[in-house]
Amino acid sequence: MDFESALIQLNQLAKNTLMETLGIKYIEAGPDYLVATMAVTPKVYQPMGILHGGATVALAESVGSAASFLFVNPNKYIVKGIEISANHVKSKKSGVVTAKATLIHKGRSTHLWQIVIKDEEDNLISICKITNIVLPK
Repeated sequence: MDFESALIQLNQLAKNTLMETLGIKYIEAGPDYLVATMAVTPKVYQPMGILHGGATVALAESVGSAASFLFVNPNKYIVKGIEISANHVKSKKSGVVTAKATLIHKGRSTHLWQIVIKDEEDNLISICKITNIVLPK
């Protein structure tokens, strides 16, 4: 798989979507992982002026679902998230968070990913898991 081309394609698919609204960018991919970033600015704040947990989960679901997309033939299959869980362990007021989705299980019809979200100082912000279903078109 050409991971550089895959990153370009994922970032193009994000145009005019929630990923573009939140500023999510796919930056690195490998045989069992995908990495994306999101700037922590007022557009992703909750009213207390910190990173909104929902924005963090949107980042996790975006990178986890996109990671599954890399492993299927998009002409034959679609990927949908069917379950996500998140534990937020640290708040963040500014800077950038980076989400790395790592494959836990790749079945024919389900994929399970762990998404670790850290800041630029390597502090753990959130840890999430997503289960995706792979369905024929």
